[in-house]
Amino acid sequence: MIETQYRIKEKIKDFTDDNVYVLTDFDRTITVGNSSSSWSILSNSKHVPREYVEERKKLYDYYRPIEINEEMDYLERNRLMTEWWNKHIGLFIKYQLRKEVIDDAVLNLRVMTFRKGAKEFLESLNRRNIHVMIISAGIGNFIEQFLIQNHCNFPNIYIVANFIKFENNVAVGVSDNIIHSLNKNEVSYPIEVRDKLLGREHAILLGDSLSDIKMLDEKRRNYSLKIGFLEENVIENKDKYAQEFDLVCTDHTDYFELDDYLRELGYHLI
Repeated sequence: MIETQYRIKEKIKDFTDDNVYVLTDFDRTITVGNSSSSWSILSNSKHVPREYVEERKKLYDYYRPIEINEEMDYLERNRLMTEWWNKHIGLFIKYQLRKEVIDDAVLNLRVMTFRKGAKEFLESLNRRNIHVMIISAGIGNFIEQFLIQNHCNFPNIYIVANFIKFENNVAVGVSDNIIHSLNKNEVSYPIEVRDKLLGREHAILLGDSLSDIKMLDEKRRNYSLKIGFLEENVIENKDKYAQEFDLVCTDHTDYFELDDYLRELGYHLI
């Protein structure tokens, strides 16, 4: 722990509100580990066919264990995650998901819950004009609406995620390339975001998967703070997470606890 604290203290000693930006995952990072994911929200709508719900669950039961299996070959997992996301998006098209279903599902966003202190964290970043990039393999439509409903859709927040695309009010796919849990290194920032990040050398990265490290350009990793939330397969993955993240959070760590820890080392989140 002493070595870890020293390493973190060295990384954050030069952090200022003017030279830091935040890269964060959303599901199970901004939200609690047992919160409904943005993908599962649709299942709570009374307007989606029962067949969609059943097929979606079968996909989840098959692919989710693969997603969190850090022992499996990365390239094979990457291929299977692309397969999973394509199949799920295919269900939208197969069952001709209408935009009204999305609007109805938005009413059920209460099943998504902020990790304790996450709202205050986002509010603090907005006050301090620290830019936030949410890079998510989830559904951008719901992430955006969740932030709006919780009065956190601040102008310093940018969402890169899978936004469902509609034509004539019927789902036809996603607006851009599919983002899944293992390909975040392939995400391209919009030009206006890249311009705002100029001069900001340090990043605070937050994620719940080892692959979330890939949100951050490799050359920046040595002088950025990387925080990982580990709440599944903890014993099996703890050492792997410790090798990649500067700080590994287990037992449902909240943002207030994170802030207390980092304040003692010289930097505050909230």
